[in-house]
Amino acid sequence: MLGSLGGGSVKEEKARLRRLIWDKLVELNLALPPPPHGRIPNFKGADVAAGILAGVREWREARVVKVNPDSPQRWVRLRALNEGKLLLMPTPRLREGFLLLDPRRIPRSLYGKASTIRGAFELGVKLRSIEDLVSAIRRVDFIVEGSVVVNTCGERLGKGEGYGELEYAILLELNLIDPNVAIATTVHEIQVVEGRIPQDPYDVPVDIIVTPTRVMRVQRCRGRPPGVLWDLLDERKLREIPILGELKAYTRR
Repeated sequence: MLGSLGGGSVKEEKARLRRLIWDKLVELNLALPPPPHGRIPNFKGADVAAGILAGVREWREARVVKVNPDSPQRWVRLRALNEGKLLLMPTPRLREGFLLLDPRRIPRSLYGKASTIRGAFELGVKLRSIEDLVSAIRRVDFIVEGSVVVNTCGERLGKGEGYGELEYAILLELNLIDPNVAIATTVHEIQVVEGRIPQDPYDVPVDIIVTPTRVMRVQRCRGRPPGVLWDLLDERKLREIPILGELKAYTRR
């Protein structure tokens, strides 16, 4: 666990903290390929953390789970398939919406392939539109996010592009998640920091932090956004993410 954070603007402090974590993972030889900088970092023990997460009550009780598409959470996605859970996976940058992987429709011998991004595109069902999403799933029971850094009151930073926050907001706007759905993240212990992490209004805190050695249940020190904060949304994202543009029209009917 790293020490307290410094000052500076929210944007500057977020960037500084990400660099600190990426550099530490490399310096301490804790990073696995691909290189961590600019990514949700893959870390030694990610497979162990996924196994520990599988013992958490909310995970055990979940039938439908959403898991981010990044490398360290591949083991979480594989766990979901092996345990017969429906797996909702965002496509990279949400440009093609979501992918739904149903282990009943995938040969068990291909679960390993299906847990990768390339394999998920081949073996999953694309949910490109709002209609696709609401037709395919009634409710997501549990969410797993990747993180660059997280603290013990649930504040987290991803890689800085806001896709995890948008995924939460889209599902919330469509009533496919409860506003207080349990959200977990799997990280290396070095990614857990003391002190507050700078946050923006759209940032979504987590409830459960799992490392290769322990489970931390947090007392959230901030609330979650009520949905998509359209006034703060970059217009470029509306152009690049068709399902987001569709949602804006859908919610403003």
